[in-house]
Amino acid sequence: MSDDTGRSLAPARMRVPDVLRVGSSGLRTRPLRVFLSALGIAIGIAAMIAVVGISSSSRAELDRRLEALGTNLLTVQPGNTMFGEDATLPDESVEMIGRIAPVTDVSAIGKVPDTNVYRTDKIEESHTSGISVKAAQLDLLDTVGATLDDGAWLNAATERYPVVVLGAAAAERLGIASADLGAEIWLGGRWFTVGGILDPVELAPELDAVALIGWPAAESYLDFDGHPTTIYTRSLEAQVEAVQDVLGSTANPEKPNEVKVSRPSDALEAKQATNEAFTALLLGLGGVALLVGGVGVANTMVISVLERRSEIGLRRSLGATRGQIRLQFLAESLLLSALGGLGGVLLGITVTTLYATTQDWPAVVPVWATAGGVLATLAIGGIAGLYPAIRAARLSPTEALTAQ
Repeated sequence: MSDDTGRSLAPARMRVPDVLRVGSSGLRTRPLRVFLSALGIAIGIAAMIAVVGISSSSRAELDRRLEALGTNLLTVQPGNTMFGEDATLPDESVEMIGRIAPVTDVSAIGKVPDTNVYRTDKIEESHTSGISVKAAQLDLLDTVGATLDDGAWLNAATERYPVVVLGAAAAERLGIASADLGAEIWLGGRWFTVGGILDPVELAPELDAVALIGWPAAESYLDFDGHPTTIYTRSLEAQVEAVQDVLGSTANPEKPNEVKVSRPSDALEAKQATNEAFTALLLGLGGVALLVGGVGVANTMVISVLERRSEIGLRRSLGATRGQIRLQFLAESLLLSALGGLGGVLLGITVTTLYATTQDWPAVVPVWATAGGVLATLAIGGIAGLYPAIRAARLSPTEALTAQ
């Protein structure tokens, strides 16, 4: 095609603002239909986001509860020698275990042998209460997740002096209550001041019936040999089994066969199985929601092409190319999908937050779900709008104008 001077004419190229303006014209002229169509998409995306968010929030709550069960807690203890005698862990075993990269926390206690605890020095030595004495490192509470019922835990000052923290059962057997903090008990043939009382320790119940004193104090006052008898470790959950495999050789490199390492908690396996089930569920429900949204977009765009044939014919008569017509309807489909997707994400986040709040759960909406929801909606919208766009572009001006 050429003008009077013989120069060929080329159709005007549409810039991005032109594409957006033309693509949104169909949306502006039919606001009610656009609203209903976008609402259908939004409900589908909101359902996906809400399912993902509520499931993720529930999983976060479950993970929190399982973590409280010590899924990443391992213990190291001395085993037996080849002659059946009790082995010992090296003094530096705690420090060496702390160098394992996935280990996040490590602490230890050491048994103080032949040491009894009494409420007063007037009680006969044979009348023990079954309370053992253990030397404790300062970071023990954080490692095993223990809390204080009352009083204070050992610190850099009190661990060097005759100060004792009682486990819950030990305090009960001695008749020590919160009001008795600061009182003295007869421990190892000398007076120790009660500085605190622990709550029952769920992850390490063996600490309930013990009297805990500082490591330096145990060495100074009770002839403690300095060897740890139980080492508690916390690791990255994904690396718990790998850490378990190297704990023995790390704690005692010369005699790893004389080290006993606990097995990972059954709760860790349950948590991993739960995560796999949740992932499969989320993928399935998300796919269904996106499919429903795609069908809604395709249906809306096909009807739009059928109703706007005269508009298509007029634009073609005024010089619009097939590519421009195709681009117009594809842009309209993407804009419609974007409106529905963004609205669905906001609605889904709101529903998730409200539900999680009522259940006292942490509100968790994964970033991949929100970003993926919008991107997937655009992809589905583009695919769903491709056929109507191609169909619109194939209409000849004469056919489109005479169809009305």
